[in-house]
Amino acid sequence: MNATPDTWPITSATEAAHARTAAARLTTSAGVPLVDRARFLTTIAGKLRQCLDHGGTWELLLYTHAGTGGRGRIEAIVRQADRTPPDPRPWRRSITCPDPAKAADTTTPAQGHTEEIAEALLAADEDTAELLNRLEAQEQLVRSHRDELHHTNQGVLALHAELDAADQSQRELLEAERAARAQAENARRLLTFLANASDAVTASLHQEDILRRLPALLVPRYAGHVDVWIFDDDPTTRHDHPAAAVTAARTGRPQHAAAHPGRLYDVDDLPPSALDREHPLLCVPLLGRGVLGVLTLTAPGPRFDPDEAVMLIELARRVGIALDNARRYEQHRDTAEALQRAQLTELPTTPDVLLAARYLPATHGLNIGGDWYDAFVQPDGSLLAAVGDVTGHGLRAAVMMGQLRTALRAYAIESDTPAGILTRLHRLVRDQQHELYATAVIAQFRPGDPTVLWAAAGHPPALVRDPEGTVRVLDHKPGIMLGVPLPYTYQDHTVDLPHGSTLALYTDGLVERRAQGIDPGIHRLSHALAALSTAELEDDLNAAAESLLKPLLHDSERDDDVCLLLCARP
Repeated sequence: MNATPDTWPITSATEAAHARTAAARLTTSAGVPLVDRARFLTTIAGKLRQCLDHGGTWELLLYTHAGTGGRGRIEAIVRQADRTPPDPRPWRRSITCPDPAKAADTTTPAQGHTEEIAEALLAADEDTAELLNRLEAQEQLVRSHRDELHHTNQGVLALHAELDAADQSQRELLEAERAARAQAENARRLLTFLANASDAVTASLHQEDILRRLPALLVPRYAGHVDVWIFDDDPTTRHDHPAAAVTAARTGRPQHAAAHPGRLYDVDDLPPSALDREHPLLCVPLLGRGVLGVLTLTAPGPRFDPDEAVMLIELARRVGIALDNARRYEQHRDTAEALQRAQLTELPTTPDVLLAARYLPATHGLNIGGDWYDAFVQPDGSLLAAVGDVTGHGLRAAVMMGQLRTALRAYAIESDTPAGILTRLHRLVRDQQHELYATAVIAQFRPGDPTVLWAAAGHPPALVRDPEGTVRVLDHKPGIMLGVPLPYTYQDHTVDLPHGSTLALYTDGLVERRAQGIDPGIHRLSHALAALSTAELEDDLNAAAESLLKPLLHDSERDDDVCLLLCARP
């Protein structure tokens, strides 16, 4: 290892070649790898060319330094030899050598030794050939890597294309799912509205209620305006109906009138209405047992939504059914009420007993035909007063009520007490009117007798008001209802009814309320009867009957008919 460097003067190209050759021999012998050696020698040669270009006297110093682990370092320094003082920062380059101990002696050869330069050139050519071979191998490796990279890039591009396609497909699926969810939510909303609206229009059996509810249900969400044309309107009233409504009434098919076709499902398109050219119209026939009328809707916006139009047509169909049911109910109710009123008795006039009766049909529901009253004078001069209630409602109950009233009068000829009449009526109903039952109370007033003989069959208790205004409830246990499939014999009861007293007979429709039962109603009736004066009862019994009804019926709709019969001894 040279602590003293090998020094090579550089004044000409030949000396520079010798210096470069010495550096090559040193690095080769020290085991510096070919590529590193070539880079190191090329750097030194370039610096030596610069020195020749600048002129003057230069020198190359080559040091070999030993390191740890058997490795060392070769250092090259180029400096200007004729400079005074010497350059403190000369040009330096160093390279690691694996085996510094084998570094060759680079003593300066004699001038003109061309053989050494030739050998150096041949060695340089060998190194160049080796570098070229390595370079070619590297180029082949690079080409292979480039081809592999190209294929990889193609694969990456294909993968990106597949990912883009998958992403697009996923976006389309998400959009389709979002649209499907929106459609499902819209369908759920329309079905919910249809169900609620159907409940609203079918909850009533009155045409006016049904027609009054439609605008509140449809405006403004589903229609800007609602008009209902019912064919049995007053013929003297003039109506201007759109041509589409007339066509819907004539054909029984929904019609759409607008400047542009609506293309709604199962709906015919017509030109815009002359009555309203600015807004589309949807005219839907109301169908029951035939065409009952036409529902005309004005679009809430520029057009009708197709899904909403389907819902509106279905709602119109249900409205038609509700109107048809209401019409049939009203006809049935009117018939039952007429039949019932035709069978109610004209009260007799007697010197010993004043009579006043009231019958009120139900105002809510199909609950007409079961309640009745009767009063007549028997051949022996006694007065028989009765109030009854047939279970069930409608025409069948009204017919049975008439049969009971006729049978009661017939049995009264043969039976001299209320209990005997009820016993015979019970057998009649039990044997002939299956699944129908009745309640009744009968009171008998005998001439010159201050007592009243009475009997009841499952009926609400009668009330007695004495001259002082005290009201008693005749709460003797009543017999079973008429028609219960059991043999039964009713019992007569007696109650004092002196002059100035009043007996009140009534049906449960007067006192019973679903939310409260019957007992609170009986208490209210007793209080109202006690509040009347004896003078009021004797002077105008009919007015007294009206006074009794008002406090009991003013605060509720009647879902059952009501009978009240007052019997007063003046």
